[in-house]
Amino acid sequence: MQSRIPPPLPRTGRPRSATADAAILEATRAALVDLGWSKLTMGDVATRAGVAKTTLYRRWASKNELVVDAVAVLFDELELPDNGSLAADIGGVVLQFAALLNRPETKTALMAVVAESTRDEPLRERIRTSIVDRQKRLVLEGRARAHARGELPLEADPAAAARTADLIFDVVAGAVVHRTLVSAEPVDEEWVDRFTMLLLGGLASVQA
Repeated sequence: MQSRIPPPLPRTGRPRSATADAAILEATRAALVDLGWSKLTMGDVATRAGVAKTTLYRRWASKNELVVDAVAVLFDELELPDNGSLAADIGGVVLQFAALLNRPETKTALMAVVAESTRDEPLRERIRTSIVDRQKRLVLEGRARAHARGELPLEADPAAAARTADLIFDVVAGAVVHRTLVSAEPVDEEWVDRFTMLLLGGLASVQA
């Protein structure tokens, strides 16, 4: 006799509220700006967000996870503009990225989690999956659009194409983060134009 698989049990408890999540993440960023990483506690965030501390712990197991997610949603705001050419598209997203990094809540939160991740491998992995891997969508979208326009050749080898996408992301993210947060120099249109020319020249040689 064939055994029957029982239907899944109904979920219990109150459904997770997107509004509460947004309030918690916003409160986390505000607390980071006011208090800094070392003084920030889950209790501070709960008070600012107007929720119970147990509510936070049901969603995030630690302060590290909470702060990474608070940063990640900011980076999800980035969009690749369709400005008619690969160079113009790159320039547009680089200016967006620099403007995002110049926001006090982004700057404070990102620098804090990156510094803390040097001593915490699980935190580093969460940064990779929640921020880095998610934002690689911009590279993939831009490259697909450039292929459709005939601006870039297709890479026949999927593994090589994936490595190229990783390299593009590393170059763009590394240059803009260093320029904005380390050197504290402006990312203006002149700098973006020069950077884009350098990137496209390097990309042409990689894909030749």
